[in-house]
Formats: sequence, structure tokens, C-alpha cells
Amino acid sequence: MSLRERKTAKRKDEILKSALSLLAEKGYHGTTMEDIASHLFMTKGSIYYYFKDKQDLVYQSQLKIMHRSINNINEVKKLDLPVTERLEKIIAIHIEYAVRERAGFELMVNPNEIFSAEQLKEILYLRDKYASGYDDLLQEGVDSGDFSVDHIKIVRNTLLGAMNWVTQWFSFEGEMNEKQFATIVAKYIMRIVLK
Repeated sequence: MSLRERKTAKRKDEILKSALSLLAEKGYHGTTMEDIASHLFMTKGSIYYYFKDKQDLVYQSQLKIMHRSINNINEVKKLDLPVTERLEKIIAIHIEYAVRERAGFELMVNPNEIFSAEQLKEILYLRDKYASGYDDLLQEGVDSGDFSVDHIKIVRNTLLGAMNWVTQWFSFEGEMNEKQFATIVAKYIMRIVLK
């Protein structure tokens, strides 16, 4: 990647992060491109250099989150650790990432209200790909006798629901940082699957 491409990618990430916090605060439908430009001290035209419109901005943020999440789970699955430790590790990584990228995760709740049919198809495909990583780990744990799971899909959705909900109650002003918090919550969530 050239220096110019790196600068463009960095600026795009900065716009995404700032715009998402505003979108999370005001809601997707309550935020205009003018609001985003004002929030960033940019002109609307400058934002259009990086994104086609508000929908594209949110779509790009979701792609980034999903690709990063898929990469995270694939890296953890490769580790030479017992399945119990790998699942606990990816749960903690997911929670820490969700807390740090709270605004982006909160916009993922109702994707069918934001995205075009083609965009939604890609988002749902990536979600399924991420979910299958948990399915693989859960099945491995069942096969090894470490997990007590009768319905993998139900348990996986329970895990993901619990992990994503922490964005609603974690506070950066609390007594723990996001890493400490994620580690503790992961230990409790693991009780759902352990024998």
C-alpha cells in the first residue's frame, strides 16, 4: 500500500469513527450528512470524496467490523490451546472490540432498516460466516466432552446476544478498563457451555 493509500485509509477510518459516534447518538434517520460534516469540521463534499452517502458510510463501517471480527475468530481458532480456552479468548476479544467500537456495533441491530438488498445480503453473509466460527468451536467442545450443548445454534445466538448487549451497560468511567471487563464477562459467559 502506497503512502497516499495509507493516508486515505487512515482518514477514512477517522471519519468512520467520528461519524459513527454521532449516528449512534442521534440515530441513523436523525442524522444528516450535514450533521456529520459539521461534527467533523469538514465540508460535505470532503466526506463525499470518501463515501457515496450516509448509507455507504454505515455499510463500510459494518464491513470493517465484520471482516475484523472474522479475522479475530479465525486467528483464535488456529491457536494451540484447548477448545475451552479458545472459546473464552474469542468471547473476551469480541466483548473488548464491541466496547471499543460501540457505535458501530449498535448500528448493527437492525441492518434491514438501513441497507439496500445487495448490501444486506453481504452483511448477513459475513454475519453467518462469523457465527459459523462459534459453531465450529462449540461442536469441537461437544465432541471433546468439554461443553454441554444440545442446540449449537441456540447456544451460539445466546452467547452473541450476551456479548453484544454489554455495550449497553459498560462504562469507561467504571473501575475496570475494557480488557479487564471483557476477561471477567467471558468467564461468566463460559458457564453457559461448560459441563
